[in-house]
Amino acid sequence: MTRSVEIFQVDAFTHERFSGNPAGVVLGAEMLSDGEMQLIARELNNGDTAFVGAPQGEDHDFTVRFFTPHKEMPFVGHATLAAHAVLHARDPRPLRRQLGRNGIIEVRALDGGRFSIRAPATPLGRRPDAEECADVLHNLGLEARHLDPACPMQIVGSASTRLLIGLAHVEGLAGVTPRLSELAQLSSRIGAQGYFLFARQGAPEGCLTESRMFCPALGINEDPASGNAHGMLGCYFAALGQLSASGRFTGAQGRFMKRPSRIDVEVERDANGVATATSIAGGAVVLFQARMSI
Repeated sequence: MTRSVEIFQVDAFTHERFSGNPAGVVLGAEMLSDGEMQLIARELNNGDTAFVGAPQGEDHDFTVRFFTPHKEMPFVGHATLAAHAVLHARDPRPLRRQLGRNGIIEVRALDGGRFSIRAPATPLGRRPDAEECADVLHNLGLEARHLDPACPMQIVGSASTRLLIGLAHVEGLAGVTPRLSELAQLSSRIGAQGYFLFARQGAPEGCLTESRMFCPALGINEDPASGNAHGMLGCYFAALGQLSASGRFTGAQGRFMKRPSRIDVEVERDANGVATATSIAGGAVVLFQARMSI
């Protein structure tokens, strides 16, 4: 029997077409097998595609699964934003709850066509040793002089892990020359699926940081907007005592890919200053939609 699903192309963490992070959104995913979802994600060839399906209980509004062209991911921030932009255009609601591999996530509709994704704080992992740090820098085409001494390298995350690398100035971001195959091999050795480079000095007006991210081990050479990684960055700053009293900041990304993006971050902390939850927010633009018969 022929089945039909709706497919959308969405630019996330931006209000401008052809910028931000592109994502696919597929509605009616309850009709698809795992293999079919993987094939559709490969065909769309976005960094990630969100497959939205019917709810499985009363405590959430829909289910969602995320696929890169190569594998399934537990959670993807920009594809979540894209899915909610599609759903909100059809049925505006102030709050939706999605059920995914990482549990139930709340997403709120904000003013100005923006959406906010709230999730538990991300755990901080270990700091690489001196030899590992040297290997990372070598494979990024950087030297120790490019680093921000106030922001030591640290692995953050559990199911999805990133190595956070603080640079002294945004000029260091421009000088990165990643050896992608070597970085992919290094990921399994150090236990980080990607490399999130950020700098505070020289960040664009209104932004605390500018960043770049490379995830060749996941099939993503460079990512133009990394919502999940910015949430990790907020938890990292909280642990270092480097957040403002409000716990809010904005990060810029994507300039070096000519896909500029903005990610707003808010970190909730307990009485001891420990991060308990993070919210990442931004806009999204639906470019087009199509229908596919399976």
